[in-house]
Amino acid sequence: MAGHSKYKNIMYRKGAQDKKRSGAFSKLSREITVAAKMGLPDPDMNPRLRAAVNAAKAQSMPKDNIQRSIDKASKGDAENYEEIRYEAFGPGGVSLIVETLTDNRNRTVTNVRTAISKNGGNLGAPGSVSHGFDRMGLITYPAKAGDDEKVFEAALEAGAEDVSSSEDGHEIWTAQGDLHEVAKALEPVLGEAEGAKLAWRPQTMVEVDEKDASTLFKLIDALDDDDDVQTVWGNYEVPDAVMEKLG
Repeated sequence: MAGHSKYKNIMYRKGAQDKKRSGAFSKLSREITVAAKMGLPDPDMNPRLRAAVNAAKAQSMPKDNIQRSIDKASKGDAENYEEIRYEAFGPGGVSLIVETLTDNRNRTVTNVRTAISKNGGNLGAPGSVSHGFDRMGLITYPAKAGDDEKVFEAALEAGAEDVSSSEDGHEIWTAQGDLHEVAKALEPVLGEAEGAKLAWRPQTMVEVDEKDASTLFKLIDALDDDDDVQTVWGNYEVPDAVMEKLG
């Protein structure tokens, strides 16, 4: 399935960067603070905050850190972050969507443009890439949540639009407006999700060879290293044989 390969490859890169935990915590904290500031500071009453807290728990972020990020928003101590999306073309004709949370627009666009241009890509105009993606909800579960059939039936019952399962876990895709309702309906059956967020799902995939994949992963690494960058979505598909060589 189109979304599956893209997500699997992104998860592969994330797994290779577990050592960058402090940077990951910084990004998670930022998302928690923004979510708490935009709605109620109670995860049960604020779907975006609930998703952010669950994502932080999945990354083993300490409870104290999570609470501090929520309190920061409640007390009005938080910086004013804005959400900015950049669209880019990467090596091998790959399309990328870069989501950021920033308190300095000029710094972020400079850093994003530099990371992309130094690694075989170029920044596109707004809308140049996003037309090739669908904005959807994405709920992720680890493989241990249940077998393929159990997850598929639960997702169908909850109102999901598509499901993809592999040894790496389960991806449940929903309509954009149904994300939190579906996530809530799945919880009694599958437990707490590993992640629940709005995502960019590619309509078509671009298969990349070893050379382009190597450059592409350097580009994604460079973007991931930037505190302002929250998520990078792409329409690339890397064959397993290539992944093994790069691994």
